[in-house]
Amino acid sequence: MTKKAGSEEEVKEKSKSKKKKQGFSLKGIKTFLIDERTHQTFGLLLLLFSLFLFAAFISHLWYWQSDSAISGANTVGELLIRQDLQVKNWLGKLGAILADYFMTGKFGIAAFFIPFYLFLTSIKIITSRTLLPFGPTFRWGLFTAVWLSTFLGFALSAKPTWLILGGVYGYEMSDTLKGLIGGIGTGLLLLASLTAFITVTFKLNLQWNKQATPAEEAVEPSPDQEKAAPDFADKVISNLFGETEKPQVIDFDDTDPIYDDQVHEIENMEMEDLPSDEDDDSETIAETDLDDELAIENEPDLTMENQPEADMELETIVAAEDEMAIDDDGELPHATGDYDPKLELSRYKYPSLDLLENYGDKKLEINKEELEANKNKIVETLRHYDINIEKIKATIGPTVTLFEIVPQAGTRISKIKNLENDIALSIAALGIRIIAPIPGKGTIGIEVPNQKPEIVPMKNLLGSERFVNSEFDLPIALGKTISNEVFIADLAKMPHLLMAGATGQGKSVGLNAILVSLLYKKHPSQVKFVMVDPKKVELTLFRTIERHFLAKLPNEEEPIITDTKKVINTLNSLCIEMDQRYELLKDAAVRTIKEYNAKFIARKLNPNNGHRYLPYIVLVVDEFADLIMTAGKEVETPIARLAQLARAIGIHLIIATQRPSVNIITGTIKANFPARIAFRVSSKIDARTILDSQGAEQLIGKGDMLLSMGSDLIRLQCAFVDTPEVDRITEFIGGQQGYADAFLLPEYIDENGEGSKDISLEDRDPLFEDAAQIIVNAQQGSASLLQRKLKLGYNRAGRIIDQLEAARIIGPFEGSKAREVLIKDPMSLDQILQGLRNRNN
Repeated sequence: MTKKAGSEEEVKEKSKSKKKKQGFSLKGIKTFLIDERTHQTFGLLLLLFSLFLFAAFISHLWYWQSDSAISGANTVGELLIRQDLQVKNWLGKLGAILADYFMTGKFGIAAFFIPFYLFLTSIKIITSRTLLPFGPTFRWGLFTAVWLSTFLGFALSAKPTWLILGGVYGYEMSDTLKGLIGGIGTGLLLLASLTAFITVTFKLNLQWNKQATPAEEAVEPSPDQEKAAPDFADKVISNLFGETEKPQVIDFDDTDPIYDDQVHEIENMEMEDLPSDEDDDSETIAETDLDDELAIENEPDLTMENQPEADMELETIVAAEDEMAIDDDGELPHATGDYDPKLELSRYKYPSLDLLENYGDKKLEINKEELEANKNKIVETLRHYDINIEKIKATIGPTVTLFEIVPQAGTRISKIKNLENDIALSIAALGIRIIAPIPGKGTIGIEVPNQKPEIVPMKNLLGSERFVNSEFDLPIALGKTISNEVFIADLAKMPHLLMAGATGQGKSVGLNAILVSLLYKKHPSQVKFVMVDPKKVELTLFRTIERHFLAKLPNEEEPIITDTKKVINTLNSLCIEMDQRYELLKDAAVRTIKEYNAKFIARKLNPNNGHRYLPYIVLVVDEFADLIMTAGKEVETPIARLAQLARAIGIHLIIATQRPSVNIITGTIKANFPARIAFRVSSKIDARTILDSQGAEQLIGKGDMLLSMGSDLIRLQCAFVDTPEVDRITEFIGGQQGYADAFLLPEYIDENGEGSKDISLEDRDPLFEDAAQIIVNAQQGSASLLQRKLKLGYNRAGRIIDQLEAARIIGPFEGSKAREVLIKDPMSLDQILQGLRNRNN
């Protein structure tokens, strides 16, 4: 029995492995087809084939009679195999066969349209440049081939020796037409068809005496509208997003019927023992146990049975789902400027929504029994403590329902706040949270988790109109609010984000959601990621996009940083990048990266002076606690410096940790991270450490989180994006043409300055003396100064700085400060330089 069971397991394992291999092969085929190198190879082969046909056609004009006689007397196989059969075509037997088929056998000299159109297509595939509009060119070429062949066959029908001009098709077509309508009719038909084609193509007005009115001129399409033609190698992205549906203006009219995407109030009859707010013309429905004004959105078929009268009104609100602004397989819109920073990767394709999963229906299900039971328990519990309520309203979200209550006048808020545990006990639910009062409202909120929480798919958020039309610099789709609304934040305005929570509560999914949002919205030239992953497993999927979106130190092999020493060097390198960017902003007389890039795009800054387009840089640290434990101040100091200064020059930090303790999230870190996300934690102390307030200990986990931005505290259900989805997105991006290497950060020289001891002054840089004179004249020892004055890269400037230190012209490294210049006048410098020259001689 054991052997049999083992054999069955082996069969299952073999079948699974076979399926995996099949799936891998299909994925490999898809990657091969979308690879830029595949397109380039195909375009090159098509270019060679078009030139081959053109040369064969030219040769066929001279040798068509002899070659046609040989090919006509033998089959294609015989002609290719037999060595005694020789043709005169320049391209040999294959050229003679193709030329005889297309020219003699088909269209004559009009067949030159075929290699011409293939040549245009190959140039488009290889260079992404359109020499002629594809649509009109194809129409003109096809009509010319048919019309010219028929015309030549008609005009030269008495001269069979000129068969090469019209081809067999032209002669047969002209004979057929002459048999039907005669010679004169055939001539008139050819003239009429040519006139009609020219009139339609060039939009000629045959009524010469009639002047075109301004209205008629306005209707004429521009020549640019003629260029929207199909591209053989790329997806057609003409009118990619069309016209997005505009949001409907909601008219809160009590007399309207219930429609989708509108909110209508259905009010009950006035109760004798409660105050009433109903209007006389409101629609009356059967009395229910909710006994209330029921405002429902997106539920057109909601019906309610007759129920006993309830003790309290309950107004139920379900927020409308954001309309999908684009189809599932569409891409998101992206704008361009005068100078196009995307030019180097102009063929880059943004990932489409079909790479993401759609987890179930996006519409929320309303459980009326659950709502009524929770409402009754809340009201009953409050009445046990002599707290009366005037009104209660329920707002239904994907995971949590918010009950808003209006207590009677004179009720102390603290009295309700202290009943948090009693309400949780009566409802028997995990994660009851009381907001007393709700900011901006005169109500008290009680958040109650739903028995069946809904998943918030990342696909719905990225396809929503709010995200597609977002004008944020770094938009991130975090999730949905308690009212089921899509929440989009701008990382550039945060400007840094701290994420903390217990293990397994959704931090890694939250990080993936943020990164995926930026990948869908931004071009590789606009944003770069510096990823630090001490756990070595969370961010490994993103190494595929190294040549597109990642930044790293020079000469580093791994794009995802896992070693603590390399983390320290990377953080200090980012500080150097920050200082260099501030120098560029100072020279450009601007205050922010947005203003600087706008000037650069408008070509108001000269690249010869060191100016360049500055992409946003996002530093992502997955487990900050491990870095603090192993490196301490060496990590905290550069992070604090970046958090304090880097927002204006486009460097933003996202730090995540599962240990929200005061020795990890220190006061320095908290002071510079105003935006914080708290997932579920185990104690109120941890919640206060993250948010400076309670509440995170009452979350229900699985992506339930609190976002603190200044004084606002928002509860969200994090968007869910699974590992296979991230894998598909990174493979799609990584399979495209990228930059030659990742974005290189400035090289960091260790603070101990030991590198200068190994510098040999006998092998000095050719620009050593020029650099020394610049440093002494400016009395400022910095690599960035040499970069600007001598137009050097940072690595070479750093080596010259080391040589100047070894020659005792400048002092040792002093962190972010410029090095001290030890030589104060040019005469002393000349003596040192002369001594170095004599030593070499």
